[in-house]
Amino acid sequence: MRTSLSVLTLLAATGPWLSGADMRLGIIGTDTSHVVAFTRVLNDPANPDHIPGFRVVAAVKGGSMDIPSSKSRVEEYAGELRDKWKVEILSEISALAGKVDAILLENVDGRTHLANARQAFLLHKPMFIDKPLASTLEDARQIEKLAAEAKVAWFSASSLRFGELVASVRAPEIVAVTVWGPGPVEEHHALDLSWYGIHPVEMLYALMGPGCDTVTRTTGGTDAAGTDVINGKWKDGRVGSVRVLRPNGGYGAISFGPKDVKQGRTDVPPFSYVLLLKQITKFFETGVLPVSNAETLETIAFMDAAQRSKQAGGAPTKLR
Repeated sequence: MRTSLSVLTLLAATGPWLSGADMRLGIIGTDTSHVVAFTRVLNDPANPDHIPGFRVVAAVKGGSMDIPSSKSRVEEYAGELRDKWKVEILSEISALAGKVDAILLENVDGRTHLANARQAFLLHKPMFIDKPLASTLEDARQIEKLAAEAKVAWFSASSLRFGELVASVRAPEIVAVTVWGPGPVEEHHALDLSWYGIHPVEMLYALMGPGCDTVTRTTGGTDAAGTDVINGKWKDGRVGSVRVLRPNGGYGAISFGPKDVKQGRTDVPPFSYVLLLKQITKFFETGVLPVSNAETLETIAFMDAAQRSKQAGGAPTKLR
């Protein structure tokens, strides 16, 4: 993928890019296993998956007091970063200035991303924003606006986008896709798919690309247990479907071409933190976006339309 002129412009503002030394990374949010998984790969040369040239050097704690799975992890993961990996724990996002060259915004709660990104953009460092980009379409658009104003390059993605499962169903020409995965909901998230359904949605977009026009959502069961099917119609006539399984379930994918069908492999892991990290570090090193900001915003718009379709009893709903 070639670097666009706009991204090159942002990189000129967010550099300099290091050579001959480890790029120093800072973490915002310590309430997800991603922070320790990423740090193990980057900071331990003995790790078989080690990616050289990058090191997590500082982190700012962060979690959400109204989500038990977030609140309960903050101190544990911050402690491992500090004690095992010698990561400096800072009290404020602004304290990352001068200490890091790029930022990993990791809070598991998408509701916090806008407020944290607003502060982080002031540091003018390239940034990876872990899934979901935001918990509402309005927040996602505001993040894009603030990044443009600050001339900061960023991208956001789920690890499922780069996993071997998705790779196993890629084809030169795809006319339809069906994907599925777990879709438990979290009561505080206005877009219920943004909590965990973001993973199969990202799988769908990794295979279909942007261009969805209309979404229809069929809801079965309850928020605690059930299955929803979200059907999207693309502007060029292609169709894509996401099935979310509650409270849990496995991942899968099928792609349909003009002449053949590809069933996702079951003998490969659906996601890989290492494959995601390779995309993140390549972005930090080169400025090439693994996925465009416009496509990331459309995944949020897709979930927004799915939410409005659900509220309208399954009526076809245009993306905003």
